[in-house]
Amino acid sequence: MRVLVMGAAGRDFHDFNVAFRGRGDIEVVAFTSAPGQNLGEVEGGHDRYPPALAGEGYPDGIPIEPEADLERLVRERNVDRVYFSYSDVSHEHVMHAASRAMSAGASFGILGPEDICLDADVPVVAVDAVRTGCGKSQVAGAFADALSGRGLDVSIVREPMPYGDLAESRVQRFGSHEDLDAADVTIEEREEYEQHIDAGHVVFAGVDYADVISAAAEEADVLVWDGGNNELPFVRPDLHVVLVDPLRPGDETRYHPGETNLRRADAVVSNKENSADPDDIEQVAANVRDLAPDADLFHADSVVTVDDPSLVEGASVLVVEDGPTLTHGDASHGAGAVAADRYGAAERLDPRSGAVGSIADVLERYPHLDRVLPAMGYSDQQVADLEATIRNVDPEVVVSGTPHDLSRRVDVDAPIVDVTYEVDLHDTTFDGLLDRYAGLLGS
Repeated sequence: MRVLVMGAAGRDFHDFNVAFRGRGDIEVVAFTSAPGQNLGEVEGGHDRYPPALAGEGYPDGIPIEPEADLERLVRERNVDRVYFSYSDVSHEHVMHAASRAMSAGASFGILGPEDICLDADVPVVAVDAVRTGCGKSQVAGAFADALSGRGLDVSIVREPMPYGDLAESRVQRFGSHEDLDAADVTIEEREEYEQHIDAGHVVFAGVDYADVISAAAEEADVLVWDGGNNELPFVRPDLHVVLVDPLRPGDETRYHPGETNLRRADAVVSNKENSADPDDIEQVAANVRDLAPDADLFHADSVVTVDDPSLVEGASVLVVEDGPTLTHGDASHGAGAVAADRYGAAERLDPRSGAVGSIADVLERYPHLDRVLPAMGYSDQQVADLEATIRNVDPEVVVSGTPHDLSRRVDVDAPIVDVTYEVDLHDTTFDGLLDRYAGLLGS
C-alpha cells in the first residue's frame, strides 16, 4: 500500500516511526507540511525526512511537500491512502482534507491512540488539552513539582518541535539554558522548555519517541508528558489529565484531536475561570459531563502576576504573547494582556503600527489579534523582525506574556516586565490529585 502522511513536522513523524517504518507492506511516498502550523509560519522548513530516521527501504529519505499539492501528489504518486497527522484544527478542516484526498482517488484515515501510544517502564502522568493555550505546561509543571516534592525523580517529555536537523534531533535533553543555546532552539521551543528548566526539571523531546521515552525513563521514577497543541499523548498514560478553556466555550467539541483527549480523560481541569463568564463556564462543564461522564471535573483559576507592577501602572505598553496560543490557537490575547489590564496600564499599543518583515505578515494573517504581538522566532531573521517591531512601536514598557525570557532573545530600549501565570485549583491541590489517583500511578 502506498501512503501519504499529512503533517506539520511533529505527530506525522511519530506516526511514521511507530506505525509505518520497517513495514514491507507499506511505502510512505511523501509527507505534506501544513501552512500556518509551526514551520509553516516562516519560509523554509524541512524538505525531506532523512534516511537515518526513515530506515530500511528509504535510502533517499522521504520527501516533504506543501499540503497545497495534496491532490497532485495523490495522483502522480499513485497514493492508496492518506493519513491525517496534525493537531488543533477544526473537525470541518479534517473533513475538507478527507474530501480532497478522496476526490483525488485515495482513501483517508487517522491513526488513533492505540496505534501511536508507546509504553514506558515507569508511571506516566499525561497532561493534554482540547486547544492550544489552555495552560498545559503550567499544569504539567505543577505535577512535576508535586512529584519531586515526594522525593521522586521526574523527567518531563514534551511533544516534538523539531525545527533543526532532524537526524541530530533524534533525542534531545535539555537541563539548562546552555543546553537550549547549544541546540539553537526557536522561541517557540524556549516558550515550552524554559519554564520547566527554571523549575529544576529536565525536559526530553526529539523526533524518535521510542528512544526519547527510553532515555527519559532511565533518569526518572515517573514521566510527565507535556502535550503540544491539543495533540494525543505519544506515551501511554497511567493518569490522563485534560484541560478545557471556558474563554473558548464549545471548542472542546469542535477541534481535532482535542475532543478525543476529552473523551479519554481521567480528570478534566477547567482553567481560567477567574476570567470567564459564568454561563461559559457552565457550558463547558455541561459538555464535559456529556462527552466524558466518567471523568472527574476540577475547576481552576489562571493566576497572573508580574515581577514589577509599578512599571506597568499608567504606562503605554506593548504586550508580547505566546505565539501558538494566538496563531493556530485562535486566541485574541493571552496572559500578557490580562496582566497589562489588571495592573493598570494606560494603554496597550497596537504592534501593527511598527511591524516589519515576517512579523507584519503574521499580523496580517491573524486579524483577530487584539493589540498583542505574538512572540514569533522560528529563524534568526524572524527574531530580528520581532526586535525591530518592538523598537518601532517604541513602548514605555514591554509586558512579556510569553513563558520564555524574552530579554535573552531581543535587545530593546524599553524595560521588559515578565508575566507569570499559575493554575490554582479551587477545591484541591496537585498533591491532592496525586493522592486521589495513587491507584492509577501504582503508588
